[in-house]
Amino acid sequence: MELRHLRYFVVLADELHFGRAAQRLAMTQPPLSFNIKQLEASLGVALFERSSKGVKLTPAGDSFRESALRLLAEAEQAQTLARQVAAGTTSKLRVGFVGSMIYRGLPERLRSFQEAHPLVQVQLTELNSAEQVEAIGRRQLDVGFVHTSRIPADMKRFMYMSEPFVCCLPQSHPAARQASVELRELSSDAFILFSRGASPDYFERILALCAEQGLQPLVKHEVRHWLSVISLVAKGVGIAVVPNALREAGIAGVRFVPLSASKYRSEVYCVWQERRLPTALPALLDVFRATQAQSSPSPPRPRRPA
Repeated sequence: MELRHLRYFVVLADELHFGRAAQRLAMTQPPLSFNIKQLEASLGVALFERSSKGVKLTPAGDSFRESALRLLAEAEQAQTLARQVAAGTTSKLRVGFVGSMIYRGLPERLRSFQEAHPLVQVQLTELNSAEQVEAIGRRQLDVGFVHTSRIPADMKRFMYMSEPFVCCLPQSHPAARQASVELRELSSDAFILFSRGASPDYFERILALCAEQGLQPLVKHEVRHWLSVISLVAKGVGIAVVPNALREAGIAGVRFVPLSASKYRSEVYCVWQERRLPTALPALLDVFRATQAQSSPSPPRPRRPA
């Protein structure tokens, strides 16, 4: 049974007349009759009753008509989808991200992309940097946003954002109202640090920043999510050094105080694998390249209270 058999059958079922059906199909009557017989032979049932009075569907033919219409519609949908995928107008993109990307423009950029490519399905998965790199290597993700520039040789990357770190303090902390803070001033405070297991690069970068500013941090707590870091600070459990973007988290009870100038910055990289590149991925990468903030300025320094 082939698709042409189904098309011929549906037209004949509509017309119930070989001559008119053949005319609609732009063919002569003998080939139409031959193809209908082929279809009936492949199914092992008679689909039409033929008599001197005309043609009518058998009960089996009447039942088969609905199935034939459905199969033809599915075939047409499959052809349309294949053309759209080939043209890059529809596909599925699996996007990995670290939690802080929520405050670094990820939702807004994806919304812009989806407005321009409404047929592309975007699936988001939150993973730490190492997990994303591994998932991209296994083709479980198409693109990721990570805190590390150390990626396998067969992957590509560009820096999406570079921004300063700030000190996150409980609202009641004596240094919370200062215009800026030197970390060495906070040597007696318990330190909440982003887990080394979740992001070794971040862990090392924050420790290097502390060393640069003369602080040997009293690390009491390690957590795997930035919002957990800020929430613990809000509860007075300790202090932390976090990316400036987390000012947008909206958690009450904390203040973000600028640090003195540092060579260490919080960086986010967009990472993907060139092999078997999904058709829609270049368009998504263009959106993030066009809006990347590689030189995010330092946060404004509040004035000292009078």
